[in-house]
Amino acid sequence: MLTATLFCLVVAVGDGDSLKVRCGEPGHYRQISVRLHAIDAPEWNQPFGRRAKQALSRIAFGKQARLDCGEDDRYQRRVCRVRVAPDSCVEANCAKTLDAGLGMLTLGLAWWARGYADEQPAGERGQYAFAEREARGKRAGLWADRDAVPPWTWRAQHPRPR
Repeated sequence: MLTATLFCLVVAVGDGDSLKVRCGEPGHYRQISVRLHAIDAPEWNQPFGRRAKQALSRIAFGKQARLDCGEDDRYQRRVCRVRVAPDSCVEANCAKTLDAGLGMLTLGLAWWARGYADEQPAGERGQYAFAEREARGKRAGLWADRDAVPPWTWRAQHPRPR
């Protein structure tokens, strides 16, 4: 369940589903590592990993974001729905209506993490399922590879050194 709302500046993108944000007032900033809620993008060294990072950078880097956050993950990242203003908005205070996770699914550069579906409102579940299905049907992004390996499988095959 997402409970806390923060308004922050996206200052770095780690990969296709994680970023760093700077929250607070000048002189009292805090930097937070964020994992996008309900998606899983290819890892950096995995096919399409670099493209996923580039896409998330185009969507969110350097923008003010609305973060609706839940608990931290096992890597101490806040798990958040991240919304930014769409590029089409040129006004100073645009509404944060573009869901970065949904954008990644639409581009075909992430999988919908169905294991977290019960934490999503029904309408959002439907949007995420539809976006992934449409990207797959269009063979967009990673779906152009008939043998695309989900990141959870890839991570199991390529464990991080401890």
